[in-house]
Amino acid sequence: MGEKTVGVLGGMGPEATLDCFAKIIRATRADKDQEHLHVIIDSNAKVPDRTAAVLGKGPSPVPALVASASALARAGADFLVMPCVSAHVFLEEVRARVGIPILSMFDVVAEAIAEERPALHTVGLLGTTGTITGGLFQKRLLEDGVATVVPDATNQERVMAAIYGIKRGGPGRAPSAASSDLAGVAEALVRRGAQAIVAGCTEIPLVLASADLSVPYFDSVLVLARAAVVHAGGRLG
Repeated sequence: MGEKTVGVLGGMGPEATLDCFAKIIRATRADKDQEHLHVIIDSNAKVPDRTAAVLGKGPSPVPALVASASALARAGADFLVMPCVSAHVFLEEVRARVGIPILSMFDVVAEAIAEERPALHTVGLLGTTGTITGGLFQKRLLEDGVATVVPDATNQERVMAAIYGIKRGGPGRAPSAASSDLAGVAEALVRRGAQAIVAGCTEIPLVLASADLSVPYFDSVLVLARAAVVHAGGRLG
């Protein structure tokens, strides 16, 4: 049937989109240019803030997401990935308005966790307040019998400060405190019973690595990138 063309519904934020594309490339086993996938990217940084929308403090991002998805479909994408976890709170609304499949980060991360051995029963979730408040990530994990612990109010403020600091910093200029702050919050979740940590925001893997943690770490961008390669019919490297 041939390979499928990947559409990246991006811009939320731009550096996370770049990270997703880089991870798609690195996840693909290829000996020459022609063995890589066809990837079309729409990096629209004008999409309204997803957390503000979830909290009722800003406009819905759905119209902008639908416009980007439709543009990618017209450009030839066969399916989409959306490297923004908070935007997935609105995934079903977007799916209902576009005629192109969209992979769910909630699903692919849940599937990756289910494959872990020994089996995980509790994970810690680091994400935006929109993702945490929306509760859909936690609900999806619970469908597979995986409980979720999330930061308390004080630590959630630290997470949000780190995420927005990364966004302000720009490519390669994230504040040095972001990594240590996120690692500190993650270890607090470990002390509360988390057997692994999920990077539930696509900015987090830009500054937080597996080596920073004492437990297994699920980079949601990497998991999505690998799922995109498989779904497109490419070869995993």
